[in-house]
Amino acid sequence: MIKKVGIVGFGQMGSGIGQVSAAAGYEILACDVSEDAVKRGLGYITKSLDKAIERGKADQALKDKVLGNISTHTDLKALKDCDLICEAVVENLDAKQDVYRTLDGICPAQTIFASNTSSLSISDMAAVTKRPDRFVGLHFFNPVPIMKLCEVVRTIDSSDATFDTAFAFAESVGKTCVTAKDSPGFVANVLLVPYLLDAIRQYERGLASREDIDNAMMLGCGHPMGPLTLTDFIGLDTILYIADIMFDEFKDSHYAAPPLLRRMVNAGYMGKKAGRGFYDYSKK
Repeated sequence: MIKKVGIVGFGQMGSGIGQVSAAAGYEILACDVSEDAVKRGLGYITKSLDKAIERGKADQALKDKVLGNISTHTDLKALKDCDLICEAVVENLDAKQDVYRTLDGICPAQTIFASNTSSLSISDMAAVTKRPDRFVGLHFFNPVPIMKLCEVVRTIDSSDATFDTAFAFAESVGKTCVTAKDSPGFVANVLLVPYLLDAIRQYERGLASREDIDNAMMLGCGHPMGPLTLTDFIGLDTILYIADIMFDEFKDSHYAAPPLLRRMVNAGYMGKKAGRGFYDYSKK
């Protein structure tokens, strides 16, 4: 039974996972590399809850409950008694494997490990531990307190008990879950990324303006956000990274990054977070 949840990496994704888990009543132990990092994570949560209160979606009691259920740490040893650990560090396999090697030597055998990766192999992470049967993917979507989906990823080694426990945990924090096998991109990204790449290709080829491409998909297909705007929101560098991983795996041209995307990333046009992507956000 899951009672105590560790979060490794307390950035936007990790803090979001911590927020919904704390709201569901779990004891959260959040860990990052420095005091400044964990303070930023708490800041993300406070800002999220304050916005929810302003919109009538939450109240002060919920805010107090969430923040009261979270303790912060800078040493992984603090997570030694956790029932489940969700990792949300940088999307780099070596970095994630280093975390799991350390955790594997700290945590008891019954602790379940779960990665929030959006594109990397869960099996490759589990391989550096002695508990591949107690390893799954829990891919939440950003922003975690708002997005309803969680992809629960099962490897060839994940035990039925581990998978069922992880699935039930994700549901308990308010998510609708889908099951995915351990394949790059899982369900959402393996379908979404080619769509975004195709939109970039058509813009690069001069089919239509960026505004017309976005409006065509919003007004003609009922999408809430056009593909180029969505790429800016996700981050051009993130889309490029995921595309390269999937192309390396499948060798399929659908996943090949358009030259324009790579040039924009190299020029620093990362999207909304950088102030400029397909659109200019510097004055907003």
